[in-house]
Amino acid sequence: MRDIFIEILTTIKHNRLRTALTGFSVAWGIFILIVLLGAGNGLINATMGNSSRYLSTSMVVSGGATSKAYDGLGENRDVQLNDKDFNITSKGFPNNVKSVGAELSQQGETLVNGSDYTTGINLSGIYPNDVEINKRTMICGRFINELDLKERRKSIVISSDMAKELLPQSPLSLNGQIIRTTTLAFRVVGIYESQKNSMGNDAFIPFTTFRAIYNKGDKTGNIVFSFSNLNSEAENEAFESDYRARINRQHRAAPDDENAIWIWNRFTQALSMDTATDLLRTALWVIGILTLISGIVGVSNIMLITVRERTHEFGIRKAIGAKPWSILRLIIIESIVITTFFGYIGMVLGIAANLYMDATIGQETIDNGLFAIQMFTNPTVGIDVCVKATLLMIVAGTLAGMVPARKAAKIRPIEALRAE
Repeated sequence: MRDIFIEILTTIKHNRLRTALTGFSVAWGIFILIVLLGAGNGLINATMGNSSRYLSTSMVVSGGATSKAYDGLGENRDVQLNDKDFNITSKGFPNNVKSVGAELSQQGETLVNGSDYTTGINLSGIYPNDVEINKRTMICGRFINELDLKERRKSIVISSDMAKELLPQSPLSLNGQIIRTTTLAFRVVGIYESQKNSMGNDAFIPFTTFRAIYNKGDKTGNIVFSFSNLNSEAENEAFESDYRARINRQHRAAPDDENAIWIWNRFTQALSMDTATDLLRTALWVIGILTLISGIVGVSNIMLITVRERTHEFGIRKAIGAKPWSILRLIIIESIVITTFFGYIGMVLGIAANLYMDATIGQETIDNGLFAIQMFTNPTVGIDVCVKATLLMIVAGTLAGMVPARKAAKIRPIEALRAE
């Protein structure tokens, strides 16, 4: 075996260009496959991460403006949701609606703790179900509860980022302490973990407290609720149509006016995202496999050229007593050595490229002024996929070398010696 490897190395040295072209085809195919899959996974992971911030079986309803005349009233009338809409939501759909809440917000608030402060806060009045629907993780303390709502307590829940600014030396010690807005004092009852894909500037107080402070009357802002027994896109669309019709009638808007109220159904959004990610995965694999096939074709062509160039050599070998199997083995081992070596190089470079993407654009977020999202998260490929792709190229390269090798092994010495 040692003599065979020495002979293969000698052949490679004498045919450096041919070997380099073969190796490039192998390495490039594996490199492109790994980078494509890594980039695709980065987009998919970011999309799934952004959507996983919310409970998938939940909806957010907000007021809009009528787009058509109805019941003697013109179009372009503003629709503001109120307590009657809240009651319709909570009591009108007992088989589907589970927990119901509402959300009102005031942007640009400032929180102060002694000499420390943080600005640009979005102060929201919410219900207790917000922690479940928006999947907030409490670090310490608790979230707003029913007693806070009932008694209109001046309780506040802040993010870990706010806590670091308001009490830099010991952020979590802020829980239980009194902090102030520009006009009122609140007791911190909990601190939640700031999410990477959000700005971390949302502070929460009881909905009833917020409405009293800002004199919102019976307005509810957004209505937020979770649901059950809606397991398909068709069922969700039927529910939305029924729900929209009942709310629209409450505001003397056409039952089918989709602009009167806006419904954000996170379940159907998740279904659309799943379909999109499946298509993206399929497209990436198709492109990657086609790239591998192009590499395999390149290896096959070069192996055919190799055998043709060495036909005279093989004739001499057979003339001095070489067995057909020895020639076949030589070509196959040469093919395996080249594809294995360059396949490993392509795999390592592909993994390195994915790690570079993860360290650069994988850490970036896009801030649209309301919240920040990540467009690229963990753009990597499992080591098992990398190894399988490399093994596939090695096997393909071996098979590619076997076809011309069998032909070379069967050639008669006298015919081989005549070959130029």
